[in-house]
Amino acid sequence: MRVYLDNCCFNRPFDDQSGLIVFLETKSKLAIQRMIKDNELGLVWSEILDFENDENPFEERKIKILEWKHLAIENIEMNDLIFEKAKELLAIGLRQKDASHIACALFGKSDYFVTTDKRILNKKIQDIEFINPVDLVRRLYAN
Repeated sequence: MRVYLDNCCFNRPFDDQSGLIVFLETKSKLAIQRMIKDNELGLVWSEILDFENDENPFEERKIKILEWKHLAIENIEMNDLIFEKAKELLAIGLRQKDASHIACALFGKSDYFVTTDKRILNKKIQDIEFINPVDLVRRLYAN
């Protein structure tokens, strides 16, 4: 099973953990990462993840997130087909970076696009499921 974690998901452990939802999403994201390290899940990485992570003003966070690139089973480079797919995704109300992430996840044949962004979670498209880390962990541990 292949998963694509977007930038907000990678950054969740660095957020204020005093809220229950943020805390649960963080613990679930860490469980997903453990499954990636244990080769139970395959991580798909992308050039847009690199781009967005490079914009992170916090050097420690940037370094921690970049470490996951080396565990990815595939690294998707932007190309004309991905740009075209991202343009299509803009039509359903996604922002440019989000559409680019999702296009990369699709080209990487990800089963799940893991995010904490409610604007994405409220969307539906064919060939990939948008899912919150808590819901993905619940689903994986239910089986």
